[in-house]
Amino acid sequence: METIKKIIKNNMRQYTMLVFLVVIVIIFQFATNGILLRPMNVTNLVLQNAYVFILAIGMMILLINGGNIDLAVGSVVAFVGAIAGIMMINYHWPMWIAIIICLIVGVIIGLWQGFWIAYVRIPGFIVTLAGMLIFRGLTNLILKGLTLAPFSNAFQAISSGFVPDFFSQTSTINITCLIVGIILAALYLFFQCKNRLHKQKIHAEVSSWVLFLVQVIITTLIILLAFFWIARFQGLPIILVIIGILVIAYNFFLSRTEPGRYIYAMGGNEKAAKLSGINTNKVLFFCYVNMSVLAAVAGIAAASRINSASPLAGQSYEMDAISACFIGGASMYGGAGTVVGAIIGAMFMGVLNNGMSILGVGTDIVSIIKGLVLLFAVAFDIFSKSRAKSA
Repeated sequence: METIKKIIKNNMRQYTMLVFLVVIVIIFQFATNGILLRPMNVTNLVLQNAYVFILAIGMMILLINGGNIDLAVGSVVAFVGAIAGIMMINYHWPMWIAIIICLIVGVIIGLWQGFWIAYVRIPGFIVTLAGMLIFRGLTNLILKGLTLAPFSNAFQAISSGFVPDFFSQTSTINITCLIVGIILAALYLFFQCKNRLHKQKIHAEVSSWVLFLVQVIITTLIILLAFFWIARFQGLPIILVIIGILVIAYNFFLSRTEPGRYIYAMGGNEKAAKLSGINTNKVLFFCYVNMSVLAAVAGIAAASRINSASPLAGQSYEMDAISACFIGGASMYGGAGTVVGAIIGAMFMGVLNNGMSILGVGTDIVSIIKGLVLLFAVAFDIFSKSRAKSA
């Protein structure tokens, strides 16, 4: 019983936000007369909020690293989309060459901002605020204030296409999508059991078998149900595959690699991390380069989704990503948070946006509600920290 209480206490933020996500889904499901969880709408929810999922992963790593944020990501999304538009629409370059160049641009932007932040030690808020203005200006400059459209069908498929069903072309349910869901659920079970056995072998603390079984069974059922649900529409979206790969890769990076542990250590106490031999400048530099690369990926996804390169693209994207991270369990003090938490937060924001859109709520009210949600999420973090210190 004591172990269960300790596990719940250590993961209170993530469990709480997961409960809130379930509650808000139930509320909007009834309020929209069942429209919210229709297979088509669930798929659209993923497609419309893909940029939030991608940006939230990078922003979560920055917040873990020490409560850092990147205000330039929305402008970088627009700038990368503009470069993609010029190369593919104006100059008719092959799609894959344009995508590679866009990712290289993301790396260069990250190197630029990371240098000023990590080595010159200008506060990240100032550098990325400058980046927000610089790259928004460059976007308008190279587009000359105009919108470029349309992109090729192949490029649009990145954010609007689906993995074909390799097993059946006539079934109302996408068999390929179901098989992928079953494989992922099986892999989740395997690695959870393997991780538990490893912890027991080294005499690390583990939860009771009852709590462990409840956790894995519920998560497995959620995975299977989610894939069954989207299989009832058009199957597995290509952008969801990309997001899934990013989530798995970054979750492994943060939890199982030495550089990932350095990020948590630096977020917990930068001076202690430096004294222990960690090159804190290098870690901080990496986090900002990584954020810019993910912003480039989000820029490609956003341009593909809206089928245009627009000087107005990416507006407020940084706010959506930051909100998703705080809702998903990030701490403004650093050292806390997970990739899965960022995805939960992004899902919360997506459901909130989609549900209120279905209900016809005005954008002004939506902004007020999102602002209040962010405020309460940060207040909850501060309250949790103060209780932990007083305990």
